[in-house]
Amino acid sequence: MVRAFIPGIRALYDSRMTTTATAPGSAPAPLPLLVLGQGTDLHTERGVECPGDLPAASDPDLVARARAAKAALGDSVFVLGHHYQRDEVIEFADVTGDSFKLARDAAARPDAPHIVFCGVHFMAESADILTSDEQTVILPDLAAGCSMADMAAIAQVEDCWEQLAEAGVADRTLPVTYMNSSAAIKAFTGRHGGTICTSSNAQTALEWAFEQVGGVDGDGKVLFLPDQHLGRNTAVRELGLSLDDCVVWDPHRPHGGLTPEQLAGARMILWRGHCSVHGRFTVDAVETARREIPGVRVIVHPECRYEVVELADEVGSTEKIIQTIAAAPDGTSWVVGTELNLVRRLGTMFPNQRITFLEKNVCYCSTMNRIDLPHLVWALESLVEGRVVNPIRVDPTVAAEARAALDRMLALPGRTHRD
Repeated sequence: MVRAFIPGIRALYDSRMTTTATAPGSAPAPLPLLVLGQGTDLHTERGVECPGDLPAASDPDLVARARAAKAALGDSVFVLGHHYQRDEVIEFADVTGDSFKLARDAAARPDAPHIVFCGVHFMAESADILTSDEQTVILPDLAAGCSMADMAAIAQVEDCWEQLAEAGVADRTLPVTYMNSSAAIKAFTGRHGGTICTSSNAQTALEWAFEQVGGVDGDGKVLFLPDQHLGRNTAVRELGLSLDDCVVWDPHRPHGGLTPEQLAGARMILWRGHCSVHGRFTVDAVETARREIPGVRVIVHPECRYEVVELADEVGSTEKIIQTIAAAPDGTSWVVGTELNLVRRLGTMFPNQRITFLEKNVCYCSTMNRIDLPHLVWALESLVEGRVVNPIRVDPTVAAEARAALDRMLALPGRTHRD
């Protein structure tokens, strides 16, 4: 179960975190995230093992088994596939899309008692929050997490807020949390009057947040969690703030590594988090693409670093990337800065375009790729046998507080929750 953090019980939190030794003979150092293959997070369902026997990846009948199980289940199961999933999994998805779009699609199918979410843990949590109590969300592999979401542990965020209060700035600071976050962080945002955003509506969400604390031209602040790059890119490129208005809160340093003067002068307090995939794209890669491909158009995700986004021709969510390339004239050359599974799929979808991956090195989302055909077959065949495996159930209190933040997003004007 996902449980709300109880302020003040830091020692208990530290004792339950996955640990790693820092040097021979030294005490283990607490880690803010779950290291794959090294234990479990006792506050969630997250783990690294499946409680059953997976079919072998070499099984030549996997595709036939998946088809048979899905056919046997009929309308009782609804399979969601994130854009970054493998093709072998996408083949069996009833709908595809980005995280919040899929969660809304699940909520729009109340007649399906079982939702199989082929994505990562925070996405399944969001689907559980938005679906009815009669529906069960299933994650085929509980170790399919998100490195960005794991960079903001609830204890760290609560500590940050306490220190902002001590610095005298919390009363004019509003949290805005990216969809790529745990249910506990969304609940924190809901408790403190903030909202959630997607990569498509971050500008609208930030404009709303600043209105609550005196406007973009005032002195109020936003605590943006957990992706510093989306927060910075949106604040500077869309709202007209400067890079000097943005500071980065490092949860591993006292007071976030910031002085009282830096906090007092900041408008955007950015959490020190990032996407492990989008953070790999570089200025050099963009410049190389422009040298090597005449007339190329560069399109990147807003989770990329500021200097990379500044050099791109187009910036947008995965949905916008798909729509932009779909609308381009035949023969257009594109270099795309997002997860490799999607870029390869775009090449198949639009054969009349020249589509190239921005980074020369392989750049899959490693945790997303933990959902493979053996895990999907195991989850579906278990349902056929009457067993529900890997259910994702968010604590009711956490879910209610997180839902409050999500509802504020849904109520935003204009360009809002289209991911």
